[in-house]
Amino acid sequence: MATQTPKFVVDTMLGKLARWLRALGYDTLYPRAVEDDRLLHLARAEARVLLTRDARLAREAGPSGLLVTAERLEGQIGEVVERLDLAPSADGLLSRCLECNGLLERELKEAVRGLVPEYIFSTQEHFVGCRGCGRIYWQGSHADRMLSRLAPYLRRR
Repeated sequence: MATQTPKFVVDTMLGKLARWLRALGYDTLYPRAVEDDRLLHLARAEARVLLTRDARLAREAGPSGLLVTAERLEGQIGEVVERLDLAPSADGLLSRCLECNGLLERELKEAVRGLVPEYIFSTQEHFVGCRGCGRIYWQGSHADRMLSRLAPYLRRR
């Protein structure tokens, strides 16, 4: 893998894949309902890999495009990791907002009072927040299930 971590732009047909690449820690844009020209422009202007299910669009993107052929999400993740020789690490997991792609930052517990359900506030100690969209995340059972699902794609060292 190259020394620089790849960044992605994902077409409208791969929205679930975009969320899971973010969960792996990759900077992944998912501009909904935009024209192909805009996707190509983003890929070129920001040195992003364009992930698409559209063979014509992948050809137009040239070396910065990747045609994703797998139908199911797990296959799509595996295909991108394998074909781009990615090496996601545990350190990057759940470091980006799943909704807007912003980097997550640690939040003081008191700062999230009233922003999360009272039960969550009383049972959790660690929170992270997105400066982009304001979402707050914590290590609950949903995060545990996501981490378990991502484990097969992590770099083995």
